[in-house]
Amino acid sequence: MPALADRGPSDRGAARVPVRGLTVLYDAECSLCAFVRDWLVRQRQLVPLELVPAGSEQARRRFPGLDHGTTLEEVTVVGDAGQVFRGAAAWIVVLWALREHRPLAHRLSTPAGARLARGAVLAAAKWRGRQWNGARGDGTGWGGGAYRRGDGWSYDRHVGWTYDAPGCDSGSCPTG
Repeated sequence: MPALADRGPSDRGAARVPVRGLTVLYDAECSLCAFVRDWLVRQRQLVPLELVPAGSEQARRRFPGLDHGTTLEEVTVVGDAGQVFRGAAAWIVVLWALREHRPLAHRLSTPAGARLARGAVLAAAKWRGRQWNGARGDGTGWGGGAYRRGDGWSYDRHVGWTYDAPGCDSGSCPTG
């Protein structure tokens, strides 16, 4: 088998720009996203993954050229050489980084596999959207696990959901 540097154009430039690390931008306020983040950190990684909350100050500082509003709506992965992957391509590259899931990533990178990956991403987005709609109280979702910190709700995987009323940081809350 020829060395990577000896391969032709089918290598997509992999010999010139190797991927040595990936940053996964995820919505820290989304219960599904937090579950996937926790799952990812438990996987054996062939390429190191760094998980950073989308839209956070850290994400804005590290990637000033990204549309950070979009990163909250669509999973985004940034390679260490500046490559940006979104949606189904982002999930495929994350699976490619995982030891046990790299073969699946190769299957999903085919045209037929890409349609399957896109369907999975759309299904997750639909589920996530239903959670947010329920949290807004419009009756279209069950409302669990989809509250923003600005509403006073926060999630810690060790203690579960907690509520701190907005404006009560000083220890005294307005009554009324």
